[in-house]
Parts: sequence; structure tokens; C-alpha cells
Amino acid sequence: MKIGAPKETAPGEARVALTPESAGRLQKLGYECLVESGAGVAASFTDEAYRAAGVEVAASAADLWNNADVIVKVREPSADEIDAAPEGKILIGFIWPASNEALLEKMKARNMTVLAMDMVPRISRAQKMDALSSMANIAGYRAVIEAGNNFGRFFMGQMTAAGKVPPARVLVVGAGVAGLAAIGTSVALGAITKAFDVRPEVAEQIESMGAEFVFLDFEEAQQDGAESGGYAAPSSPEFREKQLEKFRALAPEIDIVITTALIPNRPAPELWTEDMVEAMQPGSVIVDLAAERGGNCTLTRADERIVTDNDVTIIGYTDFPSRMATQSSNLYANNIRHMLDDLTPDKDGTPVVDMDDDVIRGALVTHEGEITWPPPAPKVKAIASAAPKRKEPEETAEEKSAREAAALKKSLNRTGLMLGIGGLLCLGVGYLAPPSFMQHFIVFVLSVFVGYHVIWGVAHSLHTPLMAITNAISSIIIVGALLQVVSGSSTVMILAAISILVASVNIFGGFLVTRRMLAMFQRS
Repeated sequence: MKIGAPKETAPGEARVALTPESAGRLQKLGYECLVESGAGVAASFTDEAYRAAGVEVAASAADLWNNADVIVKVREPSADEIDAAPEGKILIGFIWPASNEALLEKMKARNMTVLAMDMVPRISRAQKMDALSSMANIAGYRAVIEAGNNFGRFFMGQMTAAGKVPPARVLVVGAGVAGLAAIGTSVALGAITKAFDVRPEVAEQIESMGAEFVFLDFEEAQQDGAESGGYAAPSSPEFREKQLEKFRALAPEIDIVITTALIPNRPAPELWTEDMVEAMQPGSVIVDLAAERGGNCTLTRADERIVTDNDVTIIGYTDFPSRMATQSSNLYANNIRHMLDDLTPDKDGTPVVDMDDDVIRGALVTHEGEITWPPPAPKVKAIASAAPKRKEPEETAEEKSAREAAALKKSLNRTGLMLGIGGLLCLGVGYLAPPSFMQHFIVFVLSVFVGYHVIWGVAHSLHTPLMAITNAISSIIIVGALLQVVSGSSTVMILAAISILVASVNIFGGFLVTRRMLAMFQRS
């Protein structure tokens, strides 16, 4: 069978659903590949690149729709495309069935088998096909880049001869895929980054990326993410008021706000109100990734960049992935390829719609002249239900004092016992050994004792470089070996030569390891 990718007809859409690389993978599954002439030009994929990958280039969209058995697209097809399409085709792409009921009816009438990439269930096995996450990741990254393009200062603070440049302060609202991508990019650029999410369990993830989690002093029972498809559940009015109160307090000190709060097929919640915009400093920037669904900012206008009276720039673009068309096309084409991989269990170029497969059934919206959306709940939950963490009781001052006293007493008893045993051993050795031996032995024992306590007090992360440099310094014994190597005794000369070899390994190896370890903490 043949897979075809037509040129996208939506205004401003630069992505393409088939790349030369993904075509090569699909050919290994037994498919032939077609692409409409010029379909990949906006994403930097020329017709020549497709031909070099063994892809047939169709002269027009009509030729492609007539010759291909499986059509892969980015955006949902237009009504004209459906009307002109032959019956019985398999279509894979973003469909948004909840808001495109008329389109579903048209596709049903054409007896099309349609798989919606936006309906892929959020389960572990389907992550490789999760096109929503792929595009959200790009949108979060691009949002920070767009913010930087419209912001009049550096992200990273600097100390220059001309004066001090403070770092930008960034607030990311929502810590889903797009939010985490924005956090990572902002932190990497050197900005002081804060992030908020209605799910307090994501705080550790945010902090592990180098950002500060904005906590609310408000307790509310949160719906398990497993029951909401992996998305945050809507909050109560009381929680929302507390949330807006926190944002009002933050607004005057934040330079860049990136809002990502959006659940598919629902209006975007308004989180950044007009009075918050007015409280922001002139030159500040708001990037609203939820603009397509009304926006998280009250003043956002879809597909527009506006500047308010107090010189705050609000960006409401809805085509962030398309602004990075090459990267977006590569990721989306990989998602499509993985979907077709699951659809082709025998790798013979024949797609099989398995209604018992959670992923395929979840994405299927029309099949055999019937609308199959909405799908039944998947057998596997989006995320495993998290067991509530057991709250440890807080230790009182008296309990803490008693615990520390007991620990100190135990430590002193252990140290006293070790000293007593060591003293008895030294007395025994002193009784039997000559005085010349005891002088060296006492120095050796003291050095071991002091060295043990010095090393024990060093952080574990520094043990490797510390031990390496200690080995190098302790190899001062090479001096003794050098003095003995000229001895008249052949046995002494052999032992001295071995000592020189071992000490040399310690010296050069110790300094080399230390150098390499320290280089890990330096910026290249």
C-alpha cells in the first residue's frame, strides 16, 4: 500500500507529515511513499531530498489523494479536501473530534478510517506516538525564544565594566510538557525562573530543573491525574481566588510571563487578568500558549502581538510549532511512523485496525461508515494512581534535643572503646618491639587516626578528587625508593625499583584524575 502526504492547506502551516527520514523507516514496513510537490519546502525538505529517499513526488494534491491508500496530514482536512477525496481512504492527523462534529460526519459519509493523533491515549506504551506532547515541547521552547525576542534585556545577569545587568525574572504558569520545556529553556538562558502548577506533586520536578516552585497556602483535594487523562483537573472557585491573589502579588516583580494552562477541547482558564497586566513593569512580555482557546491572559488576541498602554507586550501566536517547521515536522513524522508501526503488526505494508488495541481504538474516530468517537476508557490508566504520602510527625524541640544527646553519647562510647583497644594494642607492641620501631609506629598510628577523621568530614561528592590528590602527595615515599635503588644488595634494588614504579603510578595517576574531576565543574 501507498502512504501519501499532501501539502497542508491551512494558512501559515509550514509543517509536513512525512520527512525523507521517516519515509525510509516506513519503506522498511513494506509501504511505498508519496508526497505532493512542494509539501516540505516550508520545512526545508525539497522534492529532490524526497526523491533521493525513494519517495514518489506527486504533481498535485488530487494525484496524491487518488494514488495513496493512507493519507498522513498535520492539520485536519478542509471540507473541500474531504469532498474531493475518494472513498475508503485511511487518514491520520490532528482531527479534534470534539469540536469538529460536522467534519466527522463528512468523513463518515466518505467511508474513511480516521485516526486522530490528538486522541492518542496518554499511556506509557503510546508515548512514542504522543504528537500533542511533541508539539507542546516545541511550543514551550519557542515561547521563551519569542519572549526573548520581544524583551529589551538579557536573560542572564552580567557584571560588566559599564555596570551590573540584573537577570530577567520569568514566571511559567502550568508545568505540563510545554511548561517544563519553557522552564528548561529559561533556566538554561540564565533567567531567575519561577513556576506554578495546580498539582503540588510537580514541585520536585520543577525544582530539579533549577526553577522555584510557587506554593499556595491553600489545601484542596486534587483529582488523581489518572482520572483526568494526565491533565490537571479544574480547580474550585476558592482555589482560583487564592491563585489570582498570588499572581497579583508576583506581577510587579516579573519581567516575562509564559502561560501554558490548557486542557484539550476546553476553554482556556483566565489566570492573568487585566489588573495584573497593568501592575507589570514597562517592557515586560506575556506569551500566551493557550491563545487558540481564548487565552490565559484576559487581553490576549489569537494570532496577534499587541502592546498595552503601559508598554507590556502580549503575544498570542497559535503557530509556535509551525515557526520551527523543520524540528516539528521531524518529531511529528516520527509520531506518525510509530503509529503506522503499530498499525502494521506483520510489517507487510498492510495496516490492520485492531479494535482491541487501546492505542488504536483510542485514536480511531471513524471506521467502516461509523463514528467511533468518543472511545471507551483505556484498560490501562494514563498514570498510575499515586499512593498518598505518609506524613511524618514533626519532631518537637525536646525530642530533637534528646535524640542528639543520645547520638553524642553513643558516638563518645564508640570512640572511647576504640581508643582503649588501640591503647592496649600499642602497649603490647611496645612491650615486644624495639624503641626505634616504636617511634615510626606511633607516627603511623597518629597519621591513620588524623587521616580517618579528616576524610570522614569531607562530602561524598569530593571523595574521588580528594583521594586522588592524597595518593599523589603520599607518594613522597618515592624519595626513599630512589635512595635505596643504588644499594649494593640486589634484593633491595629490585624492591626499590618496584616501589618507584608503584609510586610513579600514584603520582601521575593521582594528579591526572584530580585534573579531570575538577574539569567536570568548569564551563567549557
